[in-house]
Amino acid sequence: MRSFFATLAATITMILSAASYAEVLPVSPPAPAATAAVPAEKSVTTAPSEKRLRIGYADILKIAEQSDAGKVAKTHYEAKADRIKSQIDTKQKLLEKQKSNLEAKLPTYAPEQREKKIKEYEKKVEELRKMLQNADKEMRPMQEELMKEIYGKIETAAKAYGEANGFSAIIEKREILFLGKSVDAEDVTDALVKEVNRK
Repeated sequence: MRSFFATLAATITMILSAASYAEVLPVSPPAPAATAAVPAEKSVTTAPSEKRLRIGYADILKIAEQSDAGKVAKTHYEAKADRIKSQIDTKQKLLEKQKSNLEAKLPTYAPEQREKKIKEYEKKVEELRKMLQNADKEMRPMQEELMKEIYGKIETAAKAYGEANGFSAIIEKREILFLGKSVDAEDVTDALVKEVNRK
């Protein structure tokens, strides 16, 4: 992410300084005064030519969803998430059933037995809570690793595509707040999906 922000900062700097680097055509000096009969030529000033900056922008989420690498990562993540969810759902249904049974039989238990059954149930509820926390701890790093891997592939594809097609920079679409007249901006999302799939 730091390199992205560094690229964005460099792009903004390039945009702001583009005007100062614009080429200025030299003004031709006036012709020396010859005789009174021939008027001096007027010098013609040409407006500075504007150097245009070519920027590509891309929808990172769309690339992640539509690229082959993104689809594979999503499949792996969802398979593991479904397996964990299934285990949690099974445990939760079992607890709900035990709760119903406990509520039905609780009035018939002696006070010591009632307290023991309630503690057993609370222990199982705590086990479910820990199971949920462990699932989150297990899934979060996996999600972060998959996103890092996909982002790396997108970054590599953006660099290759940008260099091959003459872009000054390729930035994330959601980071664009303003583009001046001296900037040619182009949506390269679909091209980057193809580039990621090629690699």
